[in-house]
Amino acid sequence: MTHPDATPELAFSAHDHSHCTGGVLARAEAVIAQNGGRMTPVRRRALEILLEEHRALGAYEVLERLGAEGYGKQPPVAYRALEFLVENGLAHRIRRLNAFAACMHPGEDHAPVFLICRQCNSVAEAPAAPVRSALEGAAADLGFVVERVNIEALGLCPVCLAAPAAPVEAPA
Repeated sequence: MTHPDATPELAFSAHDHSHCTGGVLARAEAVIAQNGGRMTPVRRRALEILLEEHRALGAYEVLERLGAEGYGKQPPVAYRALEFLVENGLAHRIRRLNAFAACMHPGEDHAPVFLICRQCNSVAEAPAAPVRSALEGAAADLGFVVERVNIEALGLCPVCLAAPAAPVEAPA
């Protein structure tokens, strides 16, 4: 089931993030309860921070926000929370950016592709089941079993694509 507010189109357009955040947080809480885990205040706040914008954030950006809100300023605070979120399918690690993004489909079995704007660093999580199937088929032909896939595509989002190019200054 795909949440209607978690579409890639919304990630690249201005919209009410609180609506996205509320639905994803509710599903995240249910996933944690089902897994027998505990959503501590720092874990919840780290997820909320990731959900506030549709872009990937580095661990130190999350740590800075957590520290400013009284959750602690030591790197393990953010890394442990982010690791928990990734392990429980509530966040994804975006390797290209060495950053983290909230999973927009917690609790769903899905194979996302991450569309990363090279200009503004916004990130959209889009379904990629056909890509995953093709990759698994190619791997199977070689006797290889795929255990984990992280597909990232770099390009320009609609906003950056439509923006006028910055003027190039002539050398003096």
